[in-house]
Amino acid sequence: MVTSDLCRVQWLACAPRIDYVDNRWPRAWQGDSPGTGGTGERNIGDSRRVNIPNIITLGRILLVPLIVWAIASNQMTVAFVIFVVAGVSDAVDGFLAKRFNMTTDIGALLDPLADKALLVTIYVALAIWNAIPPWLVILVVSRDFMIVGGVIVSWLLDNPVPMKPLMVSKLNTVAQVAFAALILASLGFGFRSYPYDVLLMGLVAVLTLLSVCFYLVEWARHMSTPKSL
Repeated sequence: MVTSDLCRVQWLACAPRIDYVDNRWPRAWQGDSPGTGGTGERNIGDSRRVNIPNIITLGRILLVPLIVWAIASNQMTVAFVIFVVAGVSDAVDGFLAKRFNMTTDIGALLDPLADKALLVTIYVALAIWNAIPPWLVILVVSRDFMIVGGVIVSWLLDNPVPMKPLMVSKLNTVAQVAFAALILASLGFGFRSYPYDVLLMGLVAVLTLLSVCFYLVEWARHMSTPKSL
């Protein structure tokens, strides 16, 4: 009996200490941990759960073949409407994710993927339609491939680059969206977009080049910084 009590005391002394607060989760899991929602309780699995914003994002991805069909069929008004719907869905899923704390890991990956898939597809389709110059499409697509390539290389070297969009990248996306919307609207409703299309095209080109330069500088700085142990 004494031996049993002695073993119990030794086990309690060596066991890891778990400090519970209010009979809920351990203190180390409370606070601003991901998935807590500010309540102090950890919602296990929330970071990977498919929710309403994720479903909206998946729906935006499904709009890509529809807009390709519309442009290929010379249904430019339909293509413009689909593009507007995609833009509204982007704003809605972003609002829901932030307002109701529905941010997830899968959503953080799907949202930029959906945006890039839509924009790149529209630019390529419009270039095939001869509505925009091919050099602009090459510039836009090459920039995205360079960024994705840099991320892959950083993963392979076991030094992943943090995925945080730069301000110039956000401005570049706004310019790309505005230019695509103007071209689709002008083709769909038959109005003359000059000189605004030329101004937006030049802005897209400049911001695309600037974003590439900024990303290369940030990537080189990150890769040259020793990893913290």
